[in-house]
Amino acid sequence: MERRRIPRRAWHGFLAAGALVNREIEQHLRREGPSRTQYETLVRSSAAPNGGRRTTDLADALYTSKTGLTYQVAQLEKAGFVRRAAARCDERGAVAVRTRAGRRRLEQVAPGHLATVRRALFDVLTPAR
Repeated sequence: MERRRIPRRAWHGFLAAGALVNREIEQHLRREGPSRTQYETLVRSSAAPNGGRRTTDLADALYTSKTGLTYQVAQLEKAGFVRRAAARCDERGAVAVRTRAGRRRLEQVAPGHLATVRRALFDVLTPAR
């Protein structure tokens, strides 16, 4: 099998683009209040059928440590945006369940977040030639 080299300029461009998109998203969320992990926790909990997901699953989905996620969930819980419940299938496990206040907060932040992603990621793309 032939190995093809990735052009260094393309790789550097990819890294720069990712960093710029991430910076725009972080700045938007900093203005709105929730951290990126907190926002994504609310989003992913909302997508679950019962409004909650196991914290270990959330940590995996968010590519963060379980300890880091536990801290962020605690912050969301203090704000009233999630509540923790015992996992049905594992008494030692915890589920982060989005509350009504969490749903309202997500509804407040989501439009600006989507606009930021669109502006930073999609609007700068040019049509394929």
